[in-house]
Amino acid sequence: MQVVTDRLTIDELARRTGMTVRNIRAHQSRGLLPPPEIEGRTGYYGPEHAARLDLIAEMQADGFNLAAIKRLLENTAGSESEVLGFKRALLGWEEEEPEFVTADELAERLRLDPDAPDPRLLKRSIEAGFLVDLGGGNFEVPSPTLFRAAEELRDLGVPPRTAVAVLEQIERSSREIAGSFVRLFLDQVWRPFAEAGQPEDDWPKVRETLERLRPLAADAVLAVFRRAMSEATEERFGKELESGARGRRGPRGRAERQARARG
Repeated sequence: MQVVTDRLTIDELARRTGMTVRNIRAHQSRGLLPPPEIEGRTGYYGPEHAARLDLIAEMQADGFNLAAIKRLLENTAGSESEVLGFKRALLGWEEEEPEFVTADELAERLRLDPDAPDPRLLKRSIEAGFLVDLGGGNFEVPSPTLFRAAEELRDLGVPPRTAVAVLEQIERSSREIAGSFVRLFLDQVWRPFAEAGQPEDDWPKVRETLERLRPLAADAVLAVFRRAMSEATEERFGKELESGARGRRGPRGRAERQARARG
């Protein structure tokens, strides 16, 4: 029967975390990893070291550099497992898997003219974040949902340039809404928690609040949008109908009514 121990040599820690011994030593020299417990001439690592390395690897995969990771670790009082759970909740908003398309597929799906591409439209889409240019005629679509919305608008006869303008406006409005919810979380949850010294026992509550905020924010935005869409539609079409009625009451409308009266 194999004995499982939480005391690991650096080689065992490397095998458990999938990280090289060289990288572990480098993280330790940078102050990202606490030193091991020394017994004799051997250093032993524990679960907290493995959790710290998992946190570092996951944050690097998310695009954080080592300097940013070090600042987070230095300014966070929670255990590595709690910080990792909080970080996953913090970055758990993005649920879509990106798609990858070639320039030809892009032109075909949006019914663009491959012989006369619009470089300004492509540049605008990339700057807005709807596409990522991977080079070599390949593109990443970060949000397939938005891309399908552009396809639907195309099917409705909306020109691609107009569709991109609408999506840009949605993006700007969404960023403002997101900023409001972030400020809400920072002001009402995170700052009181930080001012209290980030108590270890409160980390689960903070993470749970962040996780519950995600569906709450989505539901609130959808409810407000439905109401705003209903009011905007009613107001806009009311003006259109009123404008049409005035047109029918104009000189031509009066002439037609007089002709019918004479007949």
